[in-house]
Amino acid sequence: MLWNGGSLWIGRDAGLVERHAHHAVQVALAMDSAFRMREDHAGWREHAGAIVMPHRPHQFDGCGGAVAQIFVEPETALGRALVQRHTTEAIADLPRDVAQALVSPLRAAYRARANDATLVALAQGAIGALAGPLPPLSAVDPRITRVIAWVRERLDAPVTLTDAARVAHLSPSRFRHLFVAQTGVSFRAYLLWARVATAVGAAMGGQSWTAAAQEAGFADSAHLSRTCRRMFGIAPVTLIKE
Repeated sequence: MLWNGGSLWIGRDAGLVERHAHHAVQVALAMDSAFRMREDHAGWREHAGAIVMPHRPHQFDGCGGAVAQIFVEPETALGRALVQRHTTEAIADLPRDVAQALVSPLRAAYRARANDATLVALAQGAIGALAGPLPPLSAVDPRITRVIAWVRERLDAPVTLTDAARVAHLSPSRFRHLFVAQTGVSFRAYLLWARVATAVGAAMGGQSWTAAAQEAGFADSAHLSRTCRRMFGIAPVTLIKE
């Protein structure tokens, strides 16, 4: 389930995924017992809940259980608050009682087959609880916000850094530096992230993966699959709309 600036993924019988890194802050919550994570090639740690910082290579093992994954883009106010409060570790462990308090309403609603709006609201509530009061200066530069909104309306067409810089009323070099400073990622990498999210949304809406890839501006479904593996550690065809 996707919304502007975030998404909720619920995996059933979740297993081991490939090493990967993504643009968003990731909040993982065990809906059964526990899962494992490790930063890059470090040792595995067991968690009932964990927060993964953006752009940090890691692996995930659901240990055969059900896991809720909430992704929050770090340029959003909540995303910035999460990064500021939990940035001391690439993968921050959540105490079991905290993780259980966050996941219990979501698990109950999911098992009761609640609608998407209810699940999204519960996921956003969990993020709000973890983020706490928003810190000062949590807003992104309005020029970057304007570009992000502009980009998301044009993901089915070619988008260049020069075009984006023109929208921000900046030179390409100044825009490139400002974008990285505000989002933590290059413009090209953000564009790929946005395209993957759009493709997943289209496929969950009923389109084939080939059509979804084209709608999101990928050359073909193979390009989408490679990008999805790099960002999430899984092939997009493993995602199923319930």
